[in-house]
Amino acid sequence: MGISRLLVRLGISASFRIVDNKMNRLEILDELEKCAEDPIHFIRNYVYISHPIKGIIPFDLYRFQERIVTDVNDNRFAIVKKFRQAGVTTIMAAYALWTIIFEEHKNIIVVSIGDREAKAFLARVTEMYDSLPKWLRPNEMERNKSTLMLSTKSRIKSQPAGAGRGESASMLIVDEAAFIDNMREFWMAVYPTISTGGSAFLISTVNGTANLYYEIYRDAALKKNNFHVCDIHWKEHPEYTEEWSKVIRPNIGERAWLQEYECEFLGTGDTFIDRDTLSKLHTFMAKDYRPQYTNMMRVWKEPDPYHTYLMSVDVSFGRDKDKSAFHIVDVYNGEQVAEFYSNKVSVRDFAKIISDEGLKYNMAHIIVERNGLGLTLIEQLFEVLEYENLWTDEKGEFGVLLTRNNRDIILNKMEDAVRNFRIKINSERTVEELTSFIITEGGKIQAERGYNDDLVMSLALAAFALDDIVDKSPIQLQKGQRGLEKGEIPAFLSSKYSEKDAETMAEYYKWIMK
Repeated sequence: MGISRLLVRLGISASFRIVDNKMNRLEILDELEKCAEDPIHFIRNYVYISHPIKGIIPFDLYRFQERIVTDVNDNRFAIVKKFRQAGVTTIMAAYALWTIIFEEHKNIIVVSIGDREAKAFLARVTEMYDSLPKWLRPNEMERNKSTLMLSTKSRIKSQPAGAGRGESASMLIVDEAAFIDNMREFWMAVYPTISTGGSAFLISTVNGTANLYYEIYRDAALKKNNFHVCDIHWKEHPEYTEEWSKVIRPNIGERAWLQEYECEFLGTGDTFIDRDTLSKLHTFMAKDYRPQYTNMMRVWKEPDPYHTYLMSVDVSFGRDKDKSAFHIVDVYNGEQVAEFYSNKVSVRDFAKIISDEGLKYNMAHIIVERNGLGLTLIEQLFEVLEYENLWTDEKGEFGVLLTRNNRDIILNKMEDAVRNFRIKINSERTVEELTSFIITEGGKIQAERGYNDDLVMSLALAAFALDDIVDKSPIQLQKGQRGLEKGEIPAFLSSKYSEKDAETMAEYYKWIMK
């Protein structure tokens, strides 16, 4: 950047007088150019911050803080997962100030949890601005509790989420994004204002998985969106040592430690499935599957002619709200071999898919929740499609009628099966629903607001029916085979399979004979 152009941007006359007794004119010009080219140089050498113990001190960036500045400066979209008291909000205040000093006509919108936090952010910016040497401060055009605008015609506006959502932004900074109420609605409203060239930076400590911040972070980590992931860990902070953690960790409790410092998404909300189990489920997910019906169905394993299968079904109207879902589970080992999930399919078409896949999987047992629309689905399956292996309850009626009394019992049976891995879940979609399936403060078990539980409820039906089917279904012996002693393995396991497969089948047999 040319010196003359830079001076014009800063509103400084080319013939300005020396105003710093420690620097001559050429040194100042050199520093201006260095600051304009490098935000880290600007922050480290000229920004002062208020420390709660040390008072006003230079902002001497730690190495991980420099990495944050670099990531934000080099990427149009960035999402920062931070530990508590990492100084990231202060870093973003300094970076925003650098931007409006050295760039023209930039409109920076900063969004915070509430009005108090928004004013505190702008107060940080103005304190930094006031501490700069005069030759580094463009003239003020506007200054109040929410806005700072300079003679570069660039400004920072700090506000709570929801205020002025339609305003176009050159840069959007969302502070503690995981804790902002109605973040999804806010993001849908504000994103169009930056989509034509603006940048967006989301920063937050974690707050479970039932929020948009987690979804954007997850997709960014999987390269499914354009956000750059910037992870920082408390061990990168030179003042946070192992000895320090041994004092802090027991004082704040395990859950708070995992959320505030370890930055763990899993189990930081009141999830129905415990944190350790959710973590293991993420580890065991199988990413290789064969899509069917335009990816509404995912298949991990084709039917084995010697296995029995269970299909558990939850049906919806197929009108963009709740989703129709089913799981196909191998009765011999509890493995989820296929899954269907869609809100675009009619009940009639859904019944046809269920019937076709049930027949394919050896006339699978089909269990349907018969509340409301489930009765229509059962009628389609039994009366129209003449499917013969529908599960019946103790009264001989098709399907399961979920009531206030038995719903929690069935859900707890699922929790036990998942925790003890009697059901092996391959699907990422199912695991994601489990991570947003919570226990409310009132004790109700349900999906977090804004999330679905169709896969969870159909999985609960699978866990409920699995025990029933195993209890009622003896292993068939081949003709002429003698009776078996308890714990003895049927002879056909070694005669019909290879040695390796026979060992696997023996394990399956032990499982179903528990």
